[in-house]
Amino acid sequence: MNEQLRTIAELDRLIHEPARMMIVALLAGVEECDFLFLLNETGLNKGNLSSHLTKLEEAGYVEITKTFRGKVPQTLVRLTRSGRAAFDEYRLKLNKAMADQFHKTLKMAHAAADEDAGFNPLLRRKRNAAA
Repeated sequence: MNEQLRTIAELDRLIHEPARMMIVALLAGVEECDFLFLLNETGLNKGNLSSHLTKLEEAGYVEITKTFRGKVPQTLVRLTRSGRAAFDEYRLKLNKAMADQFHKTLKMAHAAADEDAGFNPLLRRKRNAAA
């Protein structure tokens, strides 16, 4: 397995799921937020959001606190330290995989251009003049 595929395979699958990635990304930008904020921002329904939050809580990535605002129940959610660390590591690995692919594609494009220049004297002259 090449380095890029290994990096992708090592991504945290719990965070990589699109709905949970949205939740964790939103939580990474705030100290804490309430359930309704997440509900509105993610576009998930209450059941799906609750299910994803439960999985993140079981993994120790989020902390959920149920309180009252006056007589109205309020559910507050925040990333734990391990949740922030997991998201930071996830982002680093994903960025590395993307950068590796970009560099690989760029090398292939340059190799193809060099090969084409070998058959086209005008391209070869332009490159030699630029150097």
